[in-house]
Amino acid sequence: MADVYIGMGSNLGRREAFLEEAIVHIQHQIGPVQARSSFFETKPWGFVSEHLFLNACLRVSTTLSPINVLLSLKRIEKEMGRLKTSIDGYSDRVIDLDILLYESLQLKTERLEIPHPRMSERRFVLEPMTEIAPMLIHPTLGKRMFELLDELNSTP
Repeated sequence: MADVYIGMGSNLGRREAFLEEAIVHIQHQIGPVQARSSFFETKPWGFVSEHLFLNACLRVSTTLSPINVLLSLKRIEKEMGRLKTSIDGYSDRVIDLDILLYESLQLKTERLEIPHPRMSERRFVLEPMTEIAPMLIHPTLGKRMFELLDELNSTP
């Protein structure tokens, strides 16, 4: 079994219900949820919208490979009604599911990059990650989640 950390977000419709539904799908398709953060309400990142996000992170135990976790997450998003948007930008969404970390794996392919390349820049990722795994070390940056959050919070 491998531990995979998944970031979740929703900013349309019944946000909390969508996150809860995604958690059920993840448990059935990827593996048991070992830890889950609180839901954090955040402003959109990378685009302008009047719709606030609810974000959370999960630690899931899985026997799936990283690419199969990704395929499962994309299938869940599609089943839940996520529409594919332009490649160039961010937009409102019913559900967004991202692999943040997979054990201490470092991987970069056309389809998947682990650790998630922008997780250390995103408070909406680091706050829930720090809640469930404050001492977890980022595999490429060599810093604990709480340290990354502290650095981000001290940046103007």
